[in-house]
Amino acid sequence: MRAAALREMGKPVHLVALLIGGTPAGELYARRQGEACAAVGIGYELLCMPDDVSQRAIKSEIRRLNKDPAVTGIMMHLPLPAHLDAARLQYEIDVVKDVEGVNPANIGYVVYGHTLIAPCTALSALELIRSTGARLTGAEAVVVGASEIAGKPIALLLAEQMATVTLCHIATKDLKSHTRRAEVLVVAVGKPKLIGADHVKEGAIVIDVGINRITGADGTTRTIGDVDFDAVKEKVAHISPVPGGVGPMTVAMLLRNTVRSAEILHKVPR
Repeated sequence: MRAAALREMGKPVHLVALLIGGTPAGELYARRQGEACAAVGIGYELLCMPDDVSQRAIKSEIRRLNKDPAVTGIMMHLPLPAHLDAARLQYEIDVVKDVEGVNPANIGYVVYGHTLIAPCTALSALELIRSTGARLTGAEAVVVGASEIAGKPIALLLAEQMATVTLCHIATKDLKSHTRRAEVLVVAVGKPKLIGADHVKEGAIVIDVGINRITGADGTTRTIGDVDFDAVKEKVAHISPVPGGVGPMTVAMLLRNTVRSAEILHKVPR
């Protein structure tokens, strides 16, 4: 393991996660994140701050962590309380310590084909596609959803692999005309069951990035994706489930990015 190799060289990996205005769900996720880090030898520290903390106070804390040589990675749990500007705070995180790949500079590196730390969700989608063994060079790929941390970076990473990429968004006309020709279809919108069987090509690879909490007729809540899994699964070659697909892989990519950040900071060859 790369984390163990760094530790043996006296160069430990240490991730600090910021949790502002903790919720039971957020605290549970943070705890599981800590367990995942411990399992691979990554130091993990959860820094909790009250929900009425000021933007200035968080910015000051991030800058302190940026300067701390013992800290090799920084991330911030979302969502934040309404009075805080998440994007501006993420921009404060040091480019190399930005293990989630959300600093605009890291997005820029992806654009120019010199990826330093790529967004975890985008990386997870790409790794799931690679796991199928499909050849991406020349493949027709369609990404539905153009967010800064999912859709756009996924499209860029696919283009970097020499796929022919179409990026669909809220203004796209006749969505089906695009998705039906996709050999690789990635959906990252946040709209339950947006994609049905009539949206997909026979034998396609479908990666569902959407996470939607819905309440059933019996009052229970469950998590589903943007793809109608049961309707689509019989038609495609590969499909990622929600939950259990992109989510766990994103955690794995966060751990990989965390080690990568430490290697860069410690000047250890990749």
